[in-house]
Amino acid sequence: MEITLLHHTPLEICSNAIRTCWQSFDKSDNGGEKDRELIDRVGNKYKHASTLEHLHYNFYVKGISRALLQELARHRMASLSVKSTRYTLKELKSEQPFAENDFTGAAKYLVMTGNEQIDRFSIIALNNLQNALQSGIGNDVAKYCLPESYKTELTWSINARSLQNFLSLRSSKAALWEIRDMANAVYEALPKEHTYLFENSMETPS
Repeated sequence: MEITLLHHTPLEICSNAIRTCWQSFDKSDNGGEKDRELIDRVGNKYKHASTLEHLHYNFYVKGISRALLQELARHRMASLSVKSTRYTLKELKSEQPFAENDFTGAAKYLVMTGNEQIDRFSIIALNNLQNALQSGIGNDVAKYCLPESYKTELTWSINARSLQNFLSLRSSKAALWEIRDMANAVYEALPKEHTYLFENSMETPS
């Protein structure tokens, strides 16, 4: 899994939005400590979390499973643009079938769980998909036999309020292991000056 932060909103955009309410622009320190504290106090401590929606983050997410993609779809206040199976399954056609225990080779296309039985079954499913493609079945029909472990990638955009919710739910040890890894990787990819807004959203490992 690779998480890359492509773009983020500067903190002063959020502090300026908050100061709009009280017309307190003269108290701004242009994104300095006073403005940072204002965002935390209003958005987090006073729970006026709608002010955090002025902060947006845009990530490129690579090498996650389609099982994780389904989990992401449950976070509705985010935008996803996902690698199309309709147009990209051709990359699989020229491959030789993978041996059932070729976990390293198949990892080019599959997220491996570490459970050998499950990973073997995923490779079998991958080979079945490949056979369907090579027999001339169109992508739109063949993709119905995609294994959940098939890798995909996407551009993911989310505001700070929704990201807090995502991190609080998905850094939990009760979350799917793969999306928990993603939550931690997303937090690590955030600009250092923004992480203070999300520290309390992250579950501390026990």
